[in-house]
Order: sequence, then C-alpha cells, then structure tokens
Amino acid sequence: MNKLFKVAFAAFVFLSAHMAFAQMEKTVEVGGAPMYPSKNIVENAVNSADHTTLVAAVKAAGLVETLQGKGPFTVFAPENSAFAKLPAGTVETLLKPENKGQLTAVLTYHVVAGKMGSKDIADAIKKGNGKATLTTVQGGKLTAWMKGKDLYITDENGGQSKVTIADVWQSNGVIHSVDTVVLPKM
Repeated sequence: MNKLFKVAFAAFVFLSAHMAFAQMEKTVEVGGAPMYPSKNIVENAVNSADHTTLVAAVKAAGLVETLQGKGPFTVFAPENSAFAKLPAGTVETLLKPENKGQLTAVLTYHVVAGKMGSKDIADAIKKGNGKATLTTVQGGKLTAWMKGKDLYITDENGGQSKVTIADVWQSNGVIHSVDTVVLPKM
C-alpha cells in the first residue's frame, strides 16, 4: 500500500506541476496558432498564418538570430494584410538580396528595445499628454496614441497603423500585431 501511495503521490505532483506550468503559459491565438510565452518571437511568429510575409522578410533580412536573442524587444508585427496594402511589387522588391539594407531598415523600424505591453504604452501616452514617442531599433521614431480604447502608431511620414492584437508575450519580449506597415524616412 505504501508503494502505491508513493506512485499516486508522484503522479499527483507531476500533474500539478504540469498544470501550474500550463497556466503560466497563458497563450493568445494569433493567425490560428497559440503563441507561447515560453517561446521567443521567431519561434512563435513562424506558426502564425497571419504573419507569413513578415517571417519571410525577417529571414531575407537575416534578422532571425537577432529576434531569437535575449532582447527584450517590443515588436509591432505587420499582418499579411498590412503588407498587401503596400504598392504592388514593393514586397517583392524589398525581398531581393540587393535590397537587404532597405528591408532591414523597414523591419527594425517596427522594433523598440525593451518589453512594452499595451498598458506601458498607454501610461507613456498619458504622461505625454496624448502621445508617446518611441525610438525604434532602426533609429527612427514612432508616435503612439489612442483613439478611444484603440492603440495606434504613426510613422515619421504620417502613416498610421492600428494595433489589432496587443500583448502577445514572448520569452524575449512582446508582439503587438498591426494592420499597416509603418515606414521610416528614407
């Protein structure tokens, strides 16, 4: 009986630990796939059907290793529909090897150093009297602002993008899906 109790207790401890870990792994579904907080930005993004263009661009720019790094990063991740809004041929042109520098500039313009959730951004907007300036990894500026309860970013050219899914936590940062590609001054 004592041996049976030990086995049952061990099974209980294992299941309890597994359930506790699963609860810590509160996922958000993006592009039809769960995004796991224990995985890094790239490990999650490759599973999102809504971000296949972004993943292809990150690979073409050679940024996979960087976005798998320690970070932390805040990524405003354009959905496929965001890339589709660009003029015809733009994505194909940017993906060409000879345009790697320009592609890298566009992609790193969507990344801010640090881990800023929507609450952090909203607090910065409130402190900035309705606007917060975010410096991107590319070196440019994004302006964050709210319209009602919706979070937006504006690029240096006046282009606006709405955050469609906020606070997708990653092991090395956070992703906010956006509906429009923002562009740095070039």
